[in-house]
Amino acid sequence: MKRKLTLKLIAKELGVSISTVSKALRDSPEISEETREKIKAYAKLYNYKPNNIALSLKNRRTNTIGVIIPQIVHHFFTTVISGIEQEARDRNYNVIICLSNNGFDKEVENMELLANGSTDGFILSISKETMLKEDYHHLNEVIEQGMPVVMFDRVVEGISCDRVLIDDKAGAKKGVSHMIRTGCRKIGIITSEDYISVGRLRTEGYLDALDDYGIAANDNLILKLDNIDDLTEESKKRIEEFVTKNDLDGIFTVNEFFAVHATRVLTKLGKKIPEDVSIVCFTDGQLSENMIPSLTAVSQHGEEMGRKAASILIEKLEREDSETAPYDTAYIDTSLVERESTRKLNR
Repeated sequence: MKRKLTLKLIAKELGVSISTVSKALRDSPEISEETREKIKAYAKLYNYKPNNIALSLKNRRTNTIGVIIPQIVHHFFTTVISGIEQEARDRNYNVIICLSNNGFDKEVENMELLANGSTDGFILSISKETMLKEDYHHLNEVIEQGMPVVMFDRVVEGISCDRVLIDDKAGAKKGVSHMIRTGCRKIGIITSEDYISVGRLRTEGYLDALDDYGIAANDNLILKLDNIDDLTEESKKRIEEFVTKNDLDGIFTVNEFFAVHATRVLTKLGKKIPEDVSIVCFTDGQLSENMIPSLTAVSQHGEEMGRKAASILIEKLEREDSETAPYDTAYIDTSLVERESTRKLNR
């Protein structure tokens, strides 16, 4: 299969930067006439056609970062945005925030809009539909044109970019292990379908914790929902059925919404929390803190994650060798915030 010609490949063949190629193809006076003609001749010879996306990349610096997130309703994403904005402000950068609403088309549309000269680089968390489709052409096109990207939280393999993550697997294991140490033995999990990376990893952490304590896994105690960002009526119904039919003494959920609804169902059933059933959830947000009883939660430290993502992106933008700089994955530690929904550990 013939390799598609990109700005990156032209730059490599001619021994110039991607920025030089991009400017030359637009007759920028910043590039000498001799270099412009050489680049244009090469592009014409090999029938180079620019992507519709990222047409103005590298032509000028805007000192603006584009941020694309799946949803704004999550406390976690609001804390990440706060961290990004703080770091950007400290480094004299602006931030433009867009929502994909967990849609593939909207994610692509946002990226095309922001890449057309509005921003210098991207920070994003992949939408649910993009992960389901496994179509990442828009990311690869932007990166091929020389625009740096930093993914956080929901990431995909095989994309040449930096990442900022928490160890979802270890965080879930931490929460479930706490319930086991406080006496729980029949622990259910309310999670997402496996194509959502964070749900899959948190489910793996749940299973690892059970295995460490010699508790056999039971598929009937694993509820996988086709969502992770909000609570649909269908999800509510399935959570109610799951909690009602299983005589659980512990429930681990991959977000706050699932935990809050599970708590309501348990209360309707006359169960006491944490005497009868303990609950631990991911994301230490306002719902966890203000729920009655307050919920023990695995904190993702979203603000720190946002600061780190912005710092990595800005440093990449300001490096002269950014086009050849290696990619890295940074991890943010999780912590368990113990509240009223779990029993006290006898130390």
